[in-house]
Amino acid sequence: MNIGIIGLGDMGRLYAKAFAKVGNTVFGCDLPANRLRLEQELAPHHIDVLENGKEVAQNADLLIYSVEAERLDGVVAQYAQYTKPGAIVAGQTSVKTPEIAAFEKHLPANAQIVTFHGMHGPAFDPKGQTLILIPHRADEDARQRMLDLFTAIGSKIVELADYHEHDKIVADTQAVTHVGFESMGTAWMSAGFFPWENASYIGGIDNVKILTTLRIFSYKAHVYAGLAIMNPYAKQQVRQYAVSESELFKLMIQEEEDAFRKRLYRARDFVFHESRKPIMLNDKVMQEFSLSQNHELQKPNSHLSILSMVDAWYHLGVNPYDNLICQTPPFRLRLGIAEYLFKNDELLEESIQAALYDKSIRGDDLEFHSAVREWSSIIGYGDMEGYKKHFNKVQNFFQHRLEDGKQQSAELIRRLMME
Repeated sequence: MNIGIIGLGDMGRLYAKAFAKVGNTVFGCDLPANRLRLEQELAPHHIDVLENGKEVAQNADLLIYSVEAERLDGVVAQYAQYTKPGAIVAGQTSVKTPEIAAFEKHLPANAQIVTFHGMHGPAFDPKGQTLILIPHRADEDARQRMLDLFTAIGSKIVELADYHEHDKIVADTQAVTHVGFESMGTAWMSAGFFPWENASYIGGIDNVKILTTLRIFSYKAHVYAGLAIMNPYAKQQVRQYAVSESELFKLMIQEEEDAFRKRLYRARDFVFHESRKPIMLNDKVMQEFSLSQNHELQKPNSHLSILSMVDAWYHLGVNPYDNLICQTPPFRLRLGIAEYLFKNDELLEESIQAALYDKSIRGDDLEFHSAVREWSSIIGYGDMEGYKKHFNKVQNFFQHRLEDGKQQSAELIRRLMME
């Protein structure tokens, strides 16, 4: 199959190489300023870099738009008229509602729309990774050709019939998950310390929190901004996360132990029902991955970020185990550490006591509370530029450890997924 990709960024190049490796003819384009660099990188893979999207669209049996969600409509409008008759058209964005709207608005009626979403970042080879396939406007032949293509590159294919279902699940597995970790990073920056130097952030769960936060901030702001702001279901879910965090924090500072316990136990019984197959993260593995050198100084932690997530799932009526069909590594780790906390009675009790009565970490929880409010407001207002600026500010604070965190988190993910 002749595969054309408009947008040869991190994910576009990743999949271009994967498609070429299994024998497809692959070509693509990007901004003119990037052409020479891309030619040098992709020539050894026998991938041609063409002059523009018109040339790509005219020659592609499968045309993939791999550009930022906020730019997609304009790019599709520019090149849709050149789509090869009967070609399959797909998008690689993580938010399908605006993508499908752009396709339906601009593509010719004979175009076959079968879109997809690789549930991983550019640091992971597509082989063995989950890929969501959504036949939207396509005959059986087009659907089967896409299934065959992704089977050939080794993707774990999950097929969804409706792009709305995709966006609802991804609002949880990506948008809200990212806000939780971004809020941790923002809180640590605002408090002026690196968590691996603080006794309250030493231990298995905190190792996962720190490394996943560093992993998220090692990537580009526009990816996360598009996921949160352009997904029509993300605002509601992020808002509930902020409400859950705020209401729990109020109970903490008022030391309302009975109400606090009842609320957490009710959420625990809903989310971690015995009928649900557990993830069971390995404590020994989690303990190994630490940036701290002072393990003997470990103190209890309220884990407010995790308590808030479980409470939000309860109030949204979301079963996160169902959403594992669209899982990303950060989401699986987040659900895993939530499960680890809530299914360990001793650890949950330590968390409750610290949340209610340990004044030494109250300041950290206040910073987290403020950070969640900030991120929720930015997303609620649909402030794309504000999101990027806020993200980049935190990214700069952790800059010297991002590469290390990215590498360690990749190994942590690999080890935990093998268990």
